[in-house]
Formats: sequence, structure tokens, C-alpha cells
Amino acid sequence: MAKIFSRVVVINIIFLMALSIPLFNYWEEQEKIEQKYGGDFRVKSFESEFSTQLDPASAEAHIFVIEQIYDGLVRVDKNLNIVPSLADYWEISPDGKKYTFYLRRGVKFHHGGELSAEDVKYSFERLFDEEIDSPSFQLFLARVEGAKDFRERKTGEVKGFKVLDKYKFEIHLEKPFVSTLYLMSMHFCKILPCNLVLKQGKGFFSKPSGTGPFMFDYWVRTTRLDIAGVRLKRNEEYFGVKPRLEVVEFCPLFTLDNFLKGEIESIPVLSDKLLKSGYQIFQDGSLHQIFLGMSCHIPPFDRPMVRKAISYALNKRDIARDTYDMRYVRQVTNNYIPPRLTGFFPRDDEMSYDLEKARRMLRKAGFTIREEFPPLTLFLDFPRSELKNKIYRALREQLDSLGIKLRTSYYKTFEEIRSHKKPYLVLLGRVMNFPDPEDIIRPLFLSNSTFNVFGYSNPELDKLLQEAEIERSWTKRIDLFHRIEKILFSDVPAVPLFSHQNRIVMQSYVRGIEEPPLGFHYFDVKKIWLDK
Repeated sequence: MAKIFSRVVVINIIFLMALSIPLFNYWEEQEKIEQKYGGDFRVKSFESEFSTQLDPASAEAHIFVIEQIYDGLVRVDKNLNIVPSLADYWEISPDGKKYTFYLRRGVKFHHGGELSAEDVKYSFERLFDEEIDSPSFQLFLARVEGAKDFRERKTGEVKGFKVLDKYKFEIHLEKPFVSTLYLMSMHFCKILPCNLVLKQGKGFFSKPSGTGPFMFDYWVRTTRLDIAGVRLKRNEEYFGVKPRLEVVEFCPLFTLDNFLKGEIESIPVLSDKLLKSGYQIFQDGSLHQIFLGMSCHIPPFDRPMVRKAISYALNKRDIARDTYDMRYVRQVTNNYIPPRLTGFFPRDDEMSYDLEKARRMLRKAGFTIREEFPPLTLFLDFPRSELKNKIYRALREQLDSLGIKLRTSYYKTFEEIRSHKKPYLVLLGRVMNFPDPEDIIRPLFLSNSTFNVFGYSNPELDKLLQEAEIERSWTKRIDLFHRIEKILFSDVPAVPLFSHQNRIVMQSYVRGIEEPPLGFHYFDVKKIWLDK
């Protein structure tokens, strides 16, 4: 019996060895395929025009290009975890007010200069320079020690930005802020070479130098020599894993025909042909919420019951259908805080469509045939577009079923909205600067916020937001934002409509794609390779 068992074992071992040889060869071959380098990766942008602004601090900069040329101290991975980049590691003081970053040694800028803590200090300080005109300074102004004094030119440097030695940089905060590292990971916190920027001034950005995986090669131009895009080449001295692609080209003038002929690798979904073919379709995780706000300080929207009635009268699915655009996905949402963020989940039990309930609530609020609901103005931001017209028509049709008349008005500044004396609606999108619930609640719903054009004010919400700002426990902080969202569901200063997500198509031979949770602008292109 033992001999038979031994014989069976030997036969099984031989069989497994024979099977493992082709499996081993397969994975070895796959490894060889994945290690292939080279190839050009050409991307058509969503924008119709190309901005030559390559300053990370500028509001007009293309984030996609910025992400390839420059690095920050830290970055976020595909799961929204903070991971090292130019900072090898960091320490946070027990009181949460001091962050010490230890830089990687020997990191080189594209022009050959070595990264130092002085470059980090300079890059952060320039965010507060009025001549740079970066909108991002507001995210730091009240948080970093001495930032206000520097902004007002009372001091020559920001007290809270400290160079401890060549490879050691420290940030001192006025009070603890648990999302500091998330801020450090965003595109506007990229690190520039101090000496070269000071020497070249604005000319630096005509051929910028960063530490990123790709370096500026040249501007892509039209036959009339107008700049139409940018060409980047692989940084052979990159401190991390070397990019597999040789070249990245980014240009809005690439066409659908270019893609169909295999001349470019990535394009927004511009045609049904792309959806019906064997191409790769990707939908990003952009934290972009669309709201329909109401003038909470002007009757009749000064009553929560009336605002709730409007929310029940809106069929969001029909609006999404009537405003269909194949380039985007508008996922209906009932959340004020995007459920993509850790600790938040989709809600289906609030603000559901119920037209009869809306009518009963308006009657209870005193609006009848004799007492008509006042006409409303819908504010839309410039420039005009067919998509915005579709949204207006869809809203007008749905509100008409309640006997409410709607007209539209386009605005260029928030002051135009605030100066309006009659009840209004405003369609407002919010693309989050960093993945933290505070970045959507504070700007839109804090009582004295610049972006709060709803005239909304709730002292309890303001108090909870102040508590959340300094709360160091993520669990307790998330609980505070759940309580804030509950207040918003009760008050309804704005109706959450959709999360706005982009769709792109990739050629079938493009590999190594990871859908970035912050949107396609943050694509980790250095992982992409071409299997032609």
C-alpha cells in the first residue's frame, strides 16, 4: 500500500512540475512584456483650447501636465492613501501642529540641480504672493503660522515654513489640521527649483524644470506656429520607478479620426462608435458634485418647508437623461458629501422624487391658485453652452408642473448673484481641491464663506465645522461631518443633483491603467505602457 501511495505522489509531483514549466514560462514572458519601454502616448484633452500656463500655483494650469513635470512632498495612491514622494518620510508632533518632512537625498531637477529644503520653502511661500495670484493660498492662510503677515507684506518670510537643514523641512500650524498631508499632495503644492525660478522669472514656465517622471520637450504647434499642446519626454534620472513611455503628448486639437486611425492613444468619449467598438472605456472617480442652490435669505426660500418642496419636485433621473452627454456620466446623488470619501455611503432615503408630496407641502406653505409662487431666476455661470441650456430647459419643465415660472441669467461673478433681490436658484458645481469632506462643506455652507451664494446660515453647522477642523481622530471627525450632513438634509439650502464623472477611451494596446480617484487629471502616466 505504501509503495502504491509513493508511486502516486511521485506521479503527481512529476505532473505538477510539467505543468509548472509552461506556467513559469508564461509569467516570465508576461514579466518581459511588462518591462518593455518606449512608445508615444498621445492624449486629447477635454478642453477645446490649450493653456500654456505650466505654473502649478495658477488656476489656469493643466493639472494633467503639472502632474507629469513636477512632484510634491507626498501623493495619494489609487485608494486615497498618503504615500511618500519627494519626502522619504515625515513626523507629526503630538499636538498635531508640527509636520517635519525628511527629503529624499540626491533627487535632481530636470536641469540638474539637486532638490533641497530651500526649494520646498520657496514653493510654498510663493502660493501667498499676490503677484502669483494663486487661489490656493486660501487653503493655507489661516492655518500656517505667519502666513497672514507674509501675505500682507509685514514679514519677508512665512514663519511657519522652516528649513532645518538641506534635507529637512518643517511646517508649523496655528492649530491642528488632520488633512494637512492631503493638502500637500495636491497639484498646487508641487516643488519648484528656487534659484532657477528667481533667475528666470516668468520665463521659467516657458521651459519649466521639475523633478517629475516626464520633462518638458517642446510646444506642439499648428501650421501657423500657434501653440496647440505640449510634448514631454521621459526623465531618465527620475528618482522613482522609471516611466515606461518615451513621450507624452497632450493636445486638444487631436481628433476622433486621429484616434480611429490609431494615431493617438486616449480621447474623451466623443462618438457612439467608440462605445460600440473594442476600445477600453474608463470612468473616473472625480470628486465633482453638482448642486441646485436656493436663496435661503429671500422669501419664500427663507422657509425650509418650501426648499424641501422644491427638492421633492425634481426628478433627477429625468434631468440626467434630458442633459445626456456621452463624454460624461452624471450619477444621481442624494449626498452633500461624496460617498467616494472614506466613511460616507450613498443615500437613497432622502430627497426622493415625489411630485404630489411637493404640491401638498407648497399648499401647506400657503401657495394656492390665488397666492402664486413668485417667478424664479436660474443663475448659470459663463460661458453659455448647449449643455447649460439643456439643464435650464429640464428644470423649467419640471418646475412648471408646480406652477413655478423659471427664467435664466448668466453670471460672471458671485457678486451678481448676491445683489439679486428676488428669489433665485443657482446651479453650482464643486470640484474638490483635496479629498476631505471639509473641502465641500466649508466653502459652500459655512455662513460667511465667499462661495456660499445661497445666503444660508446655520450656527450649529458652523460650530460643528469648527470642531471638525481641529479634531485629530478620523472616526470622530467623520461622525461630526455625518451630523453636519444631517443638518443639511433638514435645512436643504441646496439640492444635490449629480456627481459629475468624465469618460475616456483608450486604445486596446494601452496597459497599466489605474483609474485615479481624483479624476483623469491625476493619471499616473508613469505606470502606463504600450503592448503593440
